[in-house]
Amino acid sequence: MAEEVLIPSSGKITAHLTGSLLAVAFLTSFGSSMLYGYNLAVVNSPAVYIKDFYNKTVVSRNGTGLSADTLTLMYSLTVSVFAIGGLLGSLVVGMLVTRFGRKGTVVNTSVLVFIAGSLMGFSRICGSPEMVIIGRFITGIHSGISLSVVPMYLGEIAPKNLRGFLGLVPSIFIGTGVFTAQILGLHELLGKEEHWPLFLSVVVVPTFIQLMLLPWFPESPRYLLMEKHNVHATITALKWYRAKCNIQAEIEEMQEEQRSLSSVETLSVWKLLRDDTVRWQVLSVAVVNIGMQLSGIDAIWFYTNDIFENAGIPTPEIQYTTAGTGIIEIIAGVIGCFTIEKLGRRPLMVGGFAMMGICSAGITLSLILQVHLLFMRYISVGCVVGIIAGFCIGPAGVPFLVTAELFKQSHRPAAYIVGGSLNWVSNFTVGFVFPFLQMAAGSYCYLVFATVCLSVAVYVYVVIPETKGKTFMEISRMFSKKEAVPETQGLIHVDHLKLKKMNGYGGMEHASLELDSSSSVP
Repeated sequence: MAEEVLIPSSGKITAHLTGSLLAVAFLTSFGSSMLYGYNLAVVNSPAVYIKDFYNKTVVSRNGTGLSADTLTLMYSLTVSVFAIGGLLGSLVVGMLVTRFGRKGTVVNTSVLVFIAGSLMGFSRICGSPEMVIIGRFITGIHSGISLSVVPMYLGEIAPKNLRGFLGLVPSIFIGTGVFTAQILGLHELLGKEEHWPLFLSVVVVPTFIQLMLLPWFPESPRYLLMEKHNVHATITALKWYRAKCNIQAEIEEMQEEQRSLSSVETLSVWKLLRDDTVRWQVLSVAVVNIGMQLSGIDAIWFYTNDIFENAGIPTPEIQYTTAGTGIIEIIAGVIGCFTIEKLGRRPLMVGGFAMMGICSAGITLSLILQVHLLFMRYISVGCVVGIIAGFCIGPAGVPFLVTAELFKQSHRPAAYIVGGSLNWVSNFTVGFVFPFLQMAAGSYCYLVFATVCLSVAVYVYVVIPETKGKTFMEISRMFSKKEAVPETQGLIHVDHLKLKKMNGYGGMEHASLELDSSSSVP
């Protein structure tokens, strides 16, 4: 069995973080989640070279070059098609995790990265701008799937007192991906014209490492028991992920959740949206995922260079300053990861969104006053750093974790489809609308983001309960207090089964897989 490490999960108990849990968290995050961050930033530094390649290719084909507007449109398509692919990936993730499992989906979809990397890597040799655009679209599909399936997988293999810690590991690697793209994009490394195809296709390296090692680890025990009904594989997986502990309690908790479901089959999105008993959970997932993107973080990344230039930083040094913000992302993500099990989910989300809201308003104020007060330029830089840190410490990763925690097994894939699709639609909307908003409102556009951030912070504080250290059933019961469902509406007796309205889900009890204590340990 893997080496075990002791870390504090709360002020009262100490949890066992096994080497197997940590290895799976790092492999899935390194080979999947990191690629999302990398692909967000990778097209920034080689933008001039990619546009030049597009123009030269069209000249060689047609004898005439592209107009400035057409060239800008082609490059904008190259950037935005990633979000369109992400939306498609988020829509199919439910079907994939039901058919292939959580780990199986991560492993099987890695083929998309190799296809995309090959297309982008050989695009210049083949003289095909279409290969770059299609490659970006395919990487978007992979990222759309990964953003949902990785936190779902980690949330299901983690013990309840480590769900937050493991659930935020992907967000650290997303920040690492952005930072890696910023560093490799420096002129001294892969930022030269001849290197941009390699720069775009280097994503195959972490995915190859993941593909070599991840298949050796077990599937999600919850998936094996509740959807595949494979008791032996469930016990084997739990023993692999747990060290020196009695797995009977976890198996009984899974059984309790299974008995509460109206069906072990995965719900469709339509059925999830029509299920009144989970309306607060669905609304909460929608609010935090939309708020995550409408917080303006993408607009901040877009405008960072201009703010740094206005602050008097020399133009040649701005690329290094921007790369420095990547370090802030990683540090903030690590802080969130190591404090979530002590502080809880709510403080990180409320604090993160509130910090972003205050700093967004601060950017508007500093941009207006910096004409008269020179020191306000440095305030704007501080606000940019504050927004990035506030985002990465909570809103960057906690919404994906909360999506896993607020729903039981049959509802979870559909919930990730809803949250993921809204996340990507909001991402695309901000990228498309922000330039027009900036032209129309100028410095005041950041007040829109400030309003969104503060509104989400208030919603989380008022509506979403703390889920730290609680089982999925306990979380369901907490939400039941917000539903007009009686706490008790019948009982299940040992000698026979009666239909029962379950707290928070309204599921009907039925005969389900039973495990006696002797079967939990071979």
